[in-house]
Amino acid sequence: MRAQLGDRLVVGSPVTGDTWRDGEIVGLHHDDGTPPYDVRWSDTGEVTLVFPGPDARIQHRQREPQEPDRSREPREDGTSSGGPGDIGRRVAAARRRAGLSLEEVAGRARMSPQYLSYLEEYPSDPSPATLLRLADALGTTLDGLRGGGQERPPGQGQALLHPRLVELDEDECRALLCTHGVGRVALVDEDGPAVYPVNYDVVGDDLVFRTDPDAAPAEAVGTEVAFEVDRVDEVMSQGWSVLARGRAEEVTDPGEMQRLRERVRSSPWASRERTLWVRIRPTRLTGRRITPSDP
Repeated sequence: MRAQLGDRLVVGSPVTGDTWRDGEIVGLHHDDGTPPYDVRWSDTGEVTLVFPGPDARIQHRQREPQEPDRSREPREDGTSSGGPGDIGRRVAAARRRAGLSLEEVAGRARMSPQYLSYLEEYPSDPSPATLLRLADALGTTLDGLRGGGQERPPGQGQALLHPRLVELDEDECRALLCTHGVGRVALVDEDGPAVYPVNYDVVGDDLVFRTDPDAAPAEAVGTEVAFEVDRVDEVMSQGWSVLARGRAEEVTDPGEMQRLRERVRSSPWASRERTLWVRIRPTRLTGRRITPSDP
């Protein structure tokens, strides 16, 4: 048995012979490609040292297409027989969020830019090994690119062996808040404590979000609230969270509302017709980050 980096190790069921488990070979211990191998398993994303048994076989990496299938390109009448598939849309969205070019991601994932462009633009079914390389390059997970786990809360990965929890200063907290996106506003309404997700932006020193006057987050107006933002890296089992405290006020000045409309980058996912602007000016910022401890 001989393998190269990027080949796939397939373990079959001893009863039926069907694939029981598979993963990408990400590390060789011998120059001639003989076992053992470091394998990143497609079902968990974990890397383990493997001494293949008689029920295992090597599936050599196939050459990836350099040119897209022209039959899927737009026709002269403007219609298309293809269009991006779900995986392609997720790959493209993850690349844009990371601020990376096609060439940068392709280089990290060890594939051609033409093939990556093809994946983003046309329906395709890349191998688990290809998706794992893309997930690593984009800082996301195999499940994320496949669309799995959307109904599960984040943080179900394994804890770090030697985690380090550090406190963030105010400048670090502000920098993380300014990435904007989705945060959670915590308030106390007539039924008790409540937390609601909202799309938010940072304008100057203020946190702003839009909601409907009759929606639950509108209860924040005129009260002291907490506002939380976080990011969890499922692959690396690390992340950060920032907590802002302050008073929520309604923005009523027409000039100020126009200024906010011109400067914000996030639109409410629930609806673009959210007319109530809420501003939170933080009086206290705290945050924490969890990372691997220094060796």
